Amino acid sequence: MHRAGPTSENQPSPDGATEGEPPGYASSVSLQVNGTTYELRLDHRTTLLDALREHLDLTGAKKGCDHGQCGACTVLVGGRRIDSCLILAVTCDEPVTTIEGLAGGEDRLHPLQEAFVAHDALQCGYCTPGQICSAVAMLDEAAAGHPSHVTAPDEPRTGGPPVLTPEEISERMSGNLCRCGAYANIVDAVREVAS
Repeated sequence: MHRAGPTSENQPSPDGATEGEPPGYASSVSLQVNGTTYELRLDHRTTLLDALREHLDLTGAKKGCDHGQCGACTVLVGGRRIDSCLILAVTCDEPVTTIEGLAGGEDRLHPLQEAFVAHDALQCGYCTPGQICSAVAMLDEAAAGHPSHVTAPDEPRTGGPPVLTPEEISERMSGNLCRCGAYANIVDAVREVAS
């Protein structure tokens, strides 16, 4: 998708590059997103976030800081949480799941989406898609026995999950900022799904 109003010097060429740039600035990219494979022609510098929002109309992931500091753009790539503003679309060769694909096409919301609604874990909602995607991956990480910075050093490392206390959840979700300050409710929503 191309934004309206570009100047003549930055009109896109058929290969996705802008006029005046040497050829070879764009590639054909195959992205598997939410179970569907998309064939796109993208400038090599296009981030996964911009590919999702501008080329696929998947606007759930938000552009917050565009520096990987707020987590509003968090999506799952190969099941791992990724700040999509920091990864180039051309390098993304694993399946991508966005907030739009979490429910798996069912008529029902994902359990974390339901818990966020039930616990009023959102206010403006801008960070919510990233918070939920991050929480999905965080629960998988914890279930796999990955410790966090606050996991007690004497807790057994037998591959079992650490106890997800409010402190554990807060630490594990610390890469996702909520400017409205709904953190307590976010922790409650995640704890409900974790239990």
